[in-house]
Amino acid sequence: MNAGKLTGRVAIVTGAGSGLGEECARVLAIHGAAVAVADIDGPAAERVAQAIRTGGGDALALQADVASESDIQALVQAVMGRYGRIDILHNNAAALDTAQRHADRDVVNVDIAAWDRAMDVNARGAMLCCKHVVPHMLTGGGGSIIFATSGFGALGDITLTSYAASKAALMALARSVAAQYGKQGIRSNAIMIGLALTEKSAAHMPAELKQILLDQHLTPELGRPRQIADVVAFLASDESSFITGAVLPVDGGWTSHSPAMAPMREFFARMGSNKL
Repeated sequence: MNAGKLTGRVAIVTGAGSGLGEECARVLAIHGAAVAVADIDGPAAERVAQAIRTGGGDALALQADVASESDIQALVQAVMGRYGRIDILHNNAAALDTAQRHADRDVVNVDIAAWDRAMDVNARGAMLCCKHVVPHMLTGGGGSIIFATSGFGALGDITLTSYAASKAALMALARSVAAQYGKQGIRSNAIMIGLALTEKSAAHMPAELKQILLDQHLTPELGRPRQIADVVAFLASDESSFITGAVLPVDGGWTSHSPAMAPMREFFARMGSNKL
């Protein structure tokens, strides 16, 4: 990737106070972007922004609940007041804390409050950010919008019903934005993220579950946050200027293969041949 490929550009990253959002904000700054670090947790956003500034980058911390339209309006106004433009929007914020996961189960047992929260934060939040950022991108001649989605949004699974539905909605939203504003210079893409473990999530995930998931990847190891952030930086830059309306899997091959692959691999290993 070209060093400094985002120099002179301004990015907003939602949910950037920790996890994948933090890494994406950091990597965008490494490539030269000024980054608005937005998070519902104000002190967490400030911690990330300060780390970027300490490393020589330009960052502004902003507290915002993406489900609140007034918060998003204030966020966008603050970024425009500071930088005068918005070139990149990474819709990363998502509701997936422990309490949310425990309440978001199979459809019979899903908690309605968990369903509403997933839709409010994940889908409504991204829509509100687009609603209030796109006009400024149009004035500035264009921009790049990146949506963080998930394999849960494309494939059925046994839990996280609300999360899955909200992530599927983001894939449609990404395509809609691409269709509506592409001729005016705005590109819109979604990244379908696989399992990319932060240090915190890796420490809390049972080893057996990690192995189950690794068996379904086509890579030797599970993903790392930097691998996701590098793709976000690519989609934010002119290197991806002919990519829009796409849902790009960044998942170690998770969504690319037959669901029987892992047990079939074990079967063939026992048989000593892959002849059917």
